[in-house]
Amino acid sequence: MNEPDGTQRRAQQARENCPFLTAKQTAFHLGIARTTLKRMRSERRGPACRLHGHAWYYHIDDIEAWSNARKRDGGHD
Repeated sequence: MNEPDGTQRRAQQARENCPFLTAKQTAFHLGIARTTLKRMRSERRGPACRLHGHAWYYHIDDIEAWSNARKRDGGHD
């Protein structure tokens, strides 16, 4: 599967530097709107997350595992 240019590099840098992404960063990484991520979180359909203070954080490994669990081979939407 071809990844958008730099996606794997950014994910690797996140793992090496700080494995936690903000909701904004996570939404960008997944290519969805923050409001979509928020709705998914409230419906317990999105990647695992953690509340630290007043902010939600997502571990890059949880994001990747969640995304990979939804991978489809060659189908159409």
